[in-house]
Amino acid sequence: MSVSAELADAAAGASKVAAVHEPKAAISRYRWVVLAVAFSAFLVTFLDRLAWANANLLAGKSLEIPIAALGVFVTAFYVGYVTASALAGFVTDRVGPRLMLFFALAPLAASTFLFGLTTSFAMGLALQGLMGLCAGADYAACVKAVASWFPRAERGRAFGLFSMAPSIGVAGANAIFPGLLNLIDWRTLYWGLGGLTALVAAICLWLLTDSPRERDDGVRSAPLDPATWRRGLAALCKDRNLVLIALAGFGANWGTWGFAFWATALMVRGYQLSPTDAGVVALIFGIAAAVSKPLYGLLSDMLGGKRRNLVIYDLIAFAAMLMLFGLMQTKAGFLLAAPLLGLTAVVYSPLLAAMITEKVDLRFTATATGVINAFWQLGSVIVPTIVGVVFAGTGSFSIAFAILAAGPLIGAICMFAVRE
Repeated sequence: MSVSAELADAAAGASKVAAVHEPKAAISRYRWVVLAVAFSAFLVTFLDRLAWANANLLAGKSLEIPIAALGVFVTAFYVGYVTASALAGFVTDRVGPRLMLFFALAPLAASTFLFGLTTSFAMGLALQGLMGLCAGADYAACVKAVASWFPRAERGRAFGLFSMAPSIGVAGANAIFPGLLNLIDWRTLYWGLGGLTALVAAICLWLLTDSPRERDDGVRSAPLDPATWRRGLAALCKDRNLVLIALAGFGANWGTWGFAFWATALMVRGYQLSPTDAGVVALIFGIAAAVSKPLYGLLSDMLGGKRRNLVIYDLIAFAAMLMLFGLMQTKAGFLLAAPLLGLTAVVYSPLLAAMITEKVDLRFTATATGVINAFWQLGSVIVPTIVGVVFAGTGSFSIAFAILAAGPLIGAICMFAVRE
């Protein structure tokens, strides 16, 4: 029995969240407000996350933290992020994305602001872990909000636009934060980000509505009873397609975030590019990645929601471009390869997000998304260390990128086995 059938059976007699309201969502202008708010929530968490990549040297000097220990802050953030990702989906399916986003972003704002007051390594480590816990709670809530308001025929483009947030975050952080830190102290940067995050939290609470039904008649769906919830979760865990999508996303994220964390450092260390030139390469990569997502999402909608093959083509191309980028040796070569790599590096993410929402009952969307996203993010946690060890041991730029390319290549193999 498919997961959809098992969930339908598990939910017999319970109140319906209803897909019957999807036509209203499709014609409602308000769905674009929901998408804009979800995008803003996702974007601000990335800005908070990426601030450390730009402020770490200044902060380390101020706090007298050895350079070798600065990466531990990233680990602390991601431990919190992965933990929250795995758990937040369950809560979102019970309380709704509106409250979940507010209760994720409000403490994220506070912990980001407090990080600007850090006086010791231990305090900074604890606050980074708390920031990760809060930031990790928002993805599943955002996905559920978008899936609740957009019918299946529009989810490719909707998730394509929503998924631009990380790319814009990476490009914006690399373009804005270095220059800003020449004008203000690193502490002031975190105070400003804390204020911005608080503003987005308030917007989520003020503007978001969980579902078309709630907006139309003010009636919230009854919470799932524990027995139905347990049976639904068991059905999710047994679904072969969801397991394969989780494995594919792990490999894809391995390549994406390994590149994001190491590309600049490897270009500077391996081929003596200036930090400014390496930053320009990263910026071009980010812009190309941001543009490609909605286009690929729209294409999948135009193909009638057939997304599996598009993911396969993309992951194969991504692996090939990582290998090609690893063979570059000059600034001109990196500038030529960067946009091509950006066009393939992240376009799988909106398609995989849409596929998850299409394979589960809407009431379990956040649960499935949260658990799978937590597994995906393990790739982000593991790959920086492995690539660092490989580069330190070999000194080879091309071997380091071959390690990155293995992730999306394995992801493509997993997607071949997915039944659409």
